[in-house]
Amino acid sequence: MSKPRSAVPGFAIAIAVLIAGLLLALTVGRYPVGLGELISVLYAKATGHVADVSPAVESVILQVRGPRVLAAMLVGAALAVAGTAFQGLFRNPLVSPDILGASSGAALGAVLGIYLSLGVFAIQTIAFLGGLMAVGVVYVIGASVRSRDPILVLVLTGVVVGSLFGAGVGLVKYLADPYNQLPAMTFVATGAAVLVALRWRMNVMSLPEEEARALGVATGPLRIAIVAAATLVTSASVATAGIIGWVGLVVPHLARSLVGPDFARLLPAAAILGGGYLLLIDTLARTMAQVEIPLGILTAVIGTPFFIWLLTSVQKNWS
Repeated sequence: MSKPRSAVPGFAIAIAVLIAGLLLALTVGRYPVGLGELISVLYAKATGHVADVSPAVESVILQVRGPRVLAAMLVGAALAVAGTAFQGLFRNPLVSPDILGASSGAALGAVLGIYLSLGVFAIQTIAFLGGLMAVGVVYVIGASVRSRDPILVLVLTGVVVGSLFGAGVGLVKYLADPYNQLPAMTFVATGAAVLVALRWRMNVMSLPEEEARALGVATGPLRIAIVAAATLVTSASVATAGIIGWVGLVVPHLARSLVGPDFARLLPAAAILGGGYLLLIDTLARTMAQVEIPLGILTAVIGTPFFIWLLTSVQKNWS
């Protein structure tokens, strides 16, 4: 019997990506910041001393880039964790929050809440309900259509439902006040990655239904809990940063290649790698051109060929 695969090298790579993303995000930009200046500001903040840098540098690090870096890291981690959970639950390597329609449903809920001038908590709740509705519709339709290729049915259903909810987002944006309401539809609130607490049971849920029940797992309630938690995480990310596609598809596979399929390792690794991945994408988006490039464009450039590769190799063993 072969020894269990060590996850230490994989976690080391994921952490290295996160650290590289943090350093680049905080130092690179139209106002460059030296590594020594960054260390000085962070050390002064941690110890209560006065940083030996200009006030402009300190302001750029703590007030301009700091909040954006934190948001990008949390959103990337949340989307990666949600994608990992969906892929394991549906036992499908092509599943992700945006393909299942969760992102579009959450976006529709968020823009409706903003259009109606509701509070942050109400917007977050409506975004969650919209995402949950989209995933539920995709799951019900996919389960009711009998096909020899259920993976293809699920993907196509998700694309159709996501497009429908995306059209709703476009309609509400068209009706919204372009000066007061529309800009707020991108950044709303933050969320927490609650799926990590379920990581130990998700290994069982990745087994066939009969085997999971034979192990004494109440698959029905646990499935509902996982779907609700993953949709909540996705909705919080969409309400914070808008729809950022492909992160929930690409990063889980990268994390799986680093630490293996055990969700006790996979979820934390995906969160770390997702945070670093989106930090690198965000830094590239705001520095590679004179105007800032939307994150969704860059993630699509990477995610589309990755998805095509997955689609052509989906018949191979995936574990």
